[in-house]
Amino acid sequence: MSESLPTAKNTGGGTPKAAPLTGAGGEDVPKATAGQDRPELQQAIQAIVDAGFLGVQARVNDEQGEWAGSAGRRKLGQNAKPPANGRFRIGSSTKPFVATLVLQLVARGKIELDGPVADYLPAFELDRGITARMLLQHTSGLYSYTGEFRVDGSVEPGIPAGGADWADARFTTYRPEELVRFGLSKGPRFEPGERWSYSNTGYTLAQLLIEEVTGHSLAEEMKLRILGPLKLRDTVLPGSSPELPRPYSHGYFRYQDAAGKGKVIDVTRQNPSMTAAAGDMISTTEDLATFFSALNRGELLPAELLTEMRRTDPRSAGPFGGYGLGTYVQDLGPDCGTVLHHNGSTAGGYVSVLYGTPDGRTTLAASITYGDAAPDLAEAFPKARDNLLTKVFGGGQAGPADEAKPTR
Repeated sequence: MSESLPTAKNTGGGTPKAAPLTGAGGEDVPKATAGQDRPELQQAIQAIVDAGFLGVQARVNDEQGEWAGSAGRRKLGQNAKPPANGRFRIGSSTKPFVATLVLQLVARGKIELDGPVADYLPAFELDRGITARMLLQHTSGLYSYTGEFRVDGSVEPGIPAGGADWADARFTTYRPEELVRFGLSKGPRFEPGERWSYSNTGYTLAQLLIEEVTGHSLAEEMKLRILGPLKLRDTVLPGSSPELPRPYSHGYFRYQDAAGKGKVIDVTRQNPSMTAAAGDMISTTEDLATFFSALNRGELLPAELLTEMRRTDPRSAGPFGGYGLGTYVQDLGPDCGTVLHHNGSTAGGYVSVLYGTPDGRTTLAASITYGDAAPDLAEAFPKARDNLLTKVFGGGQAGPADEAKPTR
């Protein structure tokens, strides 16, 4: 399987994209990485594979330039490495894109950030205390339709989002309105603005809000406002299509069937409509890095709204930092400073990693795929991931693996 990368182009202030070269292992390698010797980064992504994952592809842009590499395997039963710039499912790394679109509409006077969402979407009969800010910051109190964590840490199931139920339903098509109504049917978890609780329902409502005020589908508006201007040609909103454009690494899902027998299935093809705007996008490390750099450089939002995006709710403070509007803000310590980030995962197969500095000059984008092993998500993986963050940003800890949780 060959990899094709775009020819060089400038993204309006971000790092120029480079044409491909063919590496010794047959994978395509961006020109910007040719001749660079970054063994510490290669060792860091290999440590993630050693922690039990099938493969990793990663891209770093910093003061040394651009580096991209991969480790592990592209597919079970084969020895080929993951493509250096393959497509992958980015899960909740979709949320910064959606939050950016909403804030662009705020800048244009189409949405009031602190006004009732019910004024725009009356059919859902929402509590008038719920605002666009609350949808983006997870303070709306809306039940997350993919499931919720109980006080004891167990999961209250929503629509099939894990285990054998999801394996059996992974090609089911859901409409955004259906997902929202399911979440609303469970009743609120708390009064609007009272607490913080991660909710995919809020971001699917944000999709419907965008579509209502623009008259365009989310995919059309995303292409018009973000993907087109930044020339992110390898980023797509797939809707209900189960296909993953080539080149890609395969993702796998482990679960127990009704008889208690362990199974591993290839879930590269899956219908992503289950998460809609909460996590359905497909991208590459190059496109993610370009987007996050442009966002943090102030190329997509006015300064005052970028400030609002980074203003965290103190009740969200935890091992990942605090949550702003579609992005976490975290202090990695005196040797590194502040980073913005939003990792993500699909119900099966893929984990995405997206970090950047507030000035947009340093970014880390990566995709991690599950294979047939059971990686230690409590200890081994966080250690390996934090080692990579140390190599890129200079120090600090990133906390437990949020991307391993089913409602993310």
